[in-house]
Amino acid sequence: MTITLTSAQWLDIFLQFLSLSLLAVGGPMSTAPDMHRYLVSQHHWLSEAQFNSSIALAQAAPGPNVLFVGLLGWNLGLNAAGGLAAGPHALVLALFGLLLAMTGCMLPALVLAYHASRWAHRNRQRRAVRAFKSGMAPLVVALMIATGWLLAAAHDHARQDWRLWLLTLAATLIVWRTQVHLLWLIAAGALLGGLGWV
Repeated sequence: MTITLTSAQWLDIFLQFLSLSLLAVGGPMSTAPDMHRYLVSQHHWLSEAQFNSSIALAQAAPGPNVLFVGLLGWNLGLNAAGGLAAGPHALVLALFGLLLAMTGCMLPALVLAYHASRWAHRNRQRRAVRAFKSGMAPLVVALMIATGWLLAAAHDHARQDWRLWLLTLAATLIVWRTQVHLLWLIAAGALLGGLGWV
């Protein structure tokens, strides 16, 4: 996929990630639906496959959840350069995209989280602080469900595969009701997928 990005569009991408950073209450993954809308649906700067593989790769790799934002920026840079075949220019533009996306996503959240957490810790007994924490929990859960729905909707067979939905329901119940570590559930899902059962 080859795209052309002007300096103004790179700035627009940076500002988009800056604004989404302030909405990332449940972490950057909760803003994935709006990133998809902006990068894939609205501007067509990334393909559906690039967007989904960026999330899948970042989730499979050890490390923080925010890695997928860097991969989105990397793919933007590669697309703007015309792919890896463009040589060193492609790598420079991919690194620029990665740094732009990560800085935009991390900077506002970092500054806001630092100051807000210090204030909230000093005022943790206030009714408004407790109410805010209680009110944000359902919002975070809803944003995570929207992200899961977006990823599932990209695969037509996922809508009709009852085994996949059964596995999702079982994993949700296990996480909710037990202390089983999430990595065991991911490994079980990978095993079932590898055996061709889902």
